[in-house]
Amino acid sequence: MLHNSAVALGLLVGAIHAAPVARSESCPRAQVKNGTYEGVHDSQYNQDFFLGVPYAQAPVGDLRFKNPASLNQSWADSKQATQYSSACYGYGSDQWNYPVSEDCLYLNVVRPAGYENQALPVAFWIHGGGFYQGSGVDQRYNLSYMVKNSVELGKPIIGVSINYRLSTWGFLSGTQELIEEGGSNFGLRDQRLALHWVQENIEAFGGKSEKVSIFGESAGGASVGFHITAYEGRDDKLFRGAAMESGNPIYYRRLNNSIESNPDLYKELLSRTNCSSASSSLECLREVPAVQLNTAINSTSTSYNKTLALFGPYKDDDFVADYSSKQLADGRFVKVPIIEGANSDEGSSFSPKGINTTEQFRAAIIAAVPQVSGELVDQILEAYPDDLSVNVIANLGDTRPGGQYGEQFRRSASYFGDYTFIAHRRKTCETWAAAGLSAYCYRFNAIPAGLVPQVGVSHFQEVAFVFNNIVGSGYIPAATPPFQGKGQSYIDLAKLMDSSWISFFHDQDPNSWKKSAAWNGKEEDWPVYDLENPQDFVFDANVTSYVEADTYRKEEMALINENDSEVYGR
Repeated sequence: MLHNSAVALGLLVGAIHAAPVARSESCPRAQVKNGTYEGVHDSQYNQDFFLGVPYAQAPVGDLRFKNPASLNQSWADSKQATQYSSACYGYGSDQWNYPVSEDCLYLNVVRPAGYENQALPVAFWIHGGGFYQGSGVDQRYNLSYMVKNSVELGKPIIGVSINYRLSTWGFLSGTQELIEEGGSNFGLRDQRLALHWVQENIEAFGGKSEKVSIFGESAGGASVGFHITAYEGRDDKLFRGAAMESGNPIYYRRLNNSIESNPDLYKELLSRTNCSSASSSLECLREVPAVQLNTAINSTSTSYNKTLALFGPYKDDDFVADYSSKQLADGRFVKVPIIEGANSDEGSSFSPKGINTTEQFRAAIIAAVPQVSGELVDQILEAYPDDLSVNVIANLGDTRPGGQYGEQFRRSASYFGDYTFIAHRRKTCETWAAAGLSAYCYRFNAIPAGLVPQVGVSHFQEVAFVFNNIVGSGYIPAATPPFQGKGQSYIDLAKLMDSSWISFFHDQDPNSWKKSAAWNGKEEDWPVYDLENPQDFVFDANVTSYVEADTYRKEEMALINENDSEVYGR
């Protein structure tokens, strides 16, 4: 029954994206501060959708490359909110199935019908994609499955997803002009303005502004971390909880300041748009037609070996005030309960391939962080030996991947997974525990369909489970549906994860749903992280999910965390 209804919902959502819904007196309505929106009701799931709702003025013309501006108009007649907006311009496969536009600052609200006059908790989703691709209209992040499950658990929630500016459009840097204007990190500020919009308007949809939780994966998880540390950790009461999947308050890349971040990329962008000699290069870029600017960003150059899509977050001494590793050490972060975790083999997605020798591994370490000293490289090589018994991608046993991956790929993947996400996951959990705050920390350890054994439990693979996306909405035709041919244990794991996240959003406790009749599992409770006895919850489909000591690769991760601010610059 679940599969049939889920398929029907996927078809409905596709139709909503493609064509407007006829106006009807039975359409759900929400009266926000600016006016009234009409959404669309899905009778099969008994949900109301409000799609393509603007939360900011369109960032076009004079508002391009500026901090987002709040909506400044109101209306008397109802406006339809029955179609997804276009995705923001981005550069990668996440954009392939969706229309794109510069006018993209919209959000979507999915609520269970019949709860309009109640004050439901709100789950606010921030998508990933490296800050250069992705969108809130991506159907892999279809919130209806989670909202449906929340009702079945007796813990109804409202889901919100957003678009935000990406890549060059959202994170242009490398020029003094931006500093003089006071603009920076536009994509993060887009997210922040959307959170303010929710605070002001979510009650019109039946939500509770004091019960908003933010969650995201990868760059979305990093975004959650940026909001936790924004403005020196100032608590603007925008959220009461946060869940980070393969993302942390400590950023996974180097955080240069506005001028140091990508000045060569900025110069190349000016060259491609004929703005190099303009008296104001920034004003010149604002006058370039969007299609032309997109082409300039997305083009390759024989004289320039970096893509212009690489603009990302940077330290601006305002929104991103300092290295977040320092902020966590100093207690400059928002004090809320968190879910924080990573996948077993994150590094298989971030290690270079073709690592056959120790010297190639050494070169890869230096290429990723040119500032690293020879002494530290030697320490890393010693901490991460070529020893298959301790290397990640455990499903390979004593086998070396070889081929395009290289004989020492597992060794390299061990380091790059810890360097990118896993060491910071542990540091975040330790920081929360030391501050007396609730942190529920996890390791995801199930391999979905469509993955080759050489990559193991790689990056992104938990997403379908958290969203309870059993039928693989948004994966077809570009990828194999994650649950295809995997059997009941994988469906049960999705139920467990989705229900745990829902319970966290509803009650700030991922275990609370187990008191309902919907639970018939045998899993242990998910413990709060404790410095005296640090434990993760391991989400696994091959065995019953379990609790483990969070002590693996202890010295190795400590080595990374000790060098975050001084060497890695984050």
